[in-house]
Amino acid sequence: MSELLREYGRRARTRLLPGLYRAVLQIVMAFAVNLPLFILAVLSIAFIPLGVGVVLVPAVFQAIRSVADRQRAWAAEWSGVRIPVPYRPEPAGPAGPWRRLAWLLGDPASWRDLLWTILNVPVALVLGVLAGGLAVYGLEGVFLAPWLSMVSGYGWGPFWPLEDWGAAGIAGSVVLGAVLFVVSWPVGPFFLKAHALFGQSLLAPTRAALAARVERLAETRTEAVDASAAELRRIERDLHDGAQARLVALSMNIGLAEEMLKHDPEMAQKLLAEARESSGTALTELRDLVRGIHPPVLAERGLDGAVRALALTLPLPVDVHVDLSGRPGGRSGSVGQGRLEAPVESAAYFAVAEMLANVVKHSGARRAWLQIEHSGDRLIMIIGDDGTGGADPAAGSGMRGIERRLATFDGTMAVTSPPGGPTVVTLELPCALSSPRTSPS
Repeated sequence: MSELLREYGRRARTRLLPGLYRAVLQIVMAFAVNLPLFILAVLSIAFIPLGVGVVLVPAVFQAIRSVADRQRAWAAEWSGVRIPVPYRPEPAGPAGPWRRLAWLLGDPASWRDLLWTILNVPVALVLGVLAGGLAVYGLEGVFLAPWLSMVSGYGWGPFWPLEDWGAAGIAGSVVLGAVLFVVSWPVGPFFLKAHALFGQSLLAPTRAALAARVERLAETRTEAVDASAAELRRIERDLHDGAQARLVALSMNIGLAEEMLKHDPEMAQKLLAEARESSGTALTELRDLVRGIHPPVLAERGLDGAVRALALTLPLPVDVHVDLSGRPGGRSGSVGQGRLEAPVESAAYFAVAEMLANVVKHSGARRAWLQIEHSGDRLIMIIGDDGTGGADPAAGSGMRGIERRLATFDGTMAVTSPPGGPTVVTLELPCALSSPRTSPS
């Protein structure tokens, strides 16, 4: 008997009590957070013509998104229901109040969040009561109702008041309460999952969004395959026309030197000198080729060290600011610079290298600047110069190549380049940052 009681106690701790807590939390969240946020959202939208709503709407909708993200996390943790995040990426570059307002109100997911905020109030109440109320009502019928009936004629369930039913009513409340309590164990998680599925119906991406996402992924995959094939052809061509040709000439010079070593030592010495020079040139070309595939400095020092080394090789001054600490407001060179995943790091480096090469070749700039920061779950790279402006991504293959490279990782590129300058290019890559390493003091 004691073993049976202990087993029931263990199940109550691991299943019943968390279910009660979660059901109550859903109800409190709906009435204490969702309902006020919905009212604030409606009022802030109404205040847009007065100018106040321009500031209030982004703040309120960001708060709604935070609550919706919490609901997504609970759905996955409590019920195993995965709800993907459907929001459109924030516009690149500096975002003023009107631009943020247009971004939030132009995203259909914002309006679905708003609809979920108000509909979740009655749904969370009903499903929360069903998830947690059965157990509480059953315990009331077992313990509280019989005692109250003896004091005040209290009634419970179908027995109202209990004193009219006598001992049969008290026994009936105990039995029925016990049945409800036992039934609540498997039923509670069912209603919690029903609530998670309700959230999924409004907080997940729509089918049209998913279809567009699949189409975009197919397009970027095709572009990535084409870019990889072109890169392989370039490497093959560079090896064939460069290092391979020099190595063949080197082999021929060494062979001729061997034949002439006995008959004409001076000519053999000249041929060996040419061979040594050719070997040095071939080695330099191979090193350049390796740097074009994956620079050693990138592997050794990360994106921070690689872009700084790249900036030092340019014929114009470049102001470099890199913050990969993963903390807002960090300073360049601060303790704890993190690392990106190798493919993302490589894509970011070559994108920056291509943009700086464009600055040198086409902008006529006297100065350039580079800012790289990791904010939230995105790597933001801003390259600017004081050149003549007029840069057009559609006019050249360089920027289009950068767009294709970034699109493979769901990255974006935004170019601002009015005639007369300045030119500012903002590159964004969604990515995670490894744990920063702290340098020794």
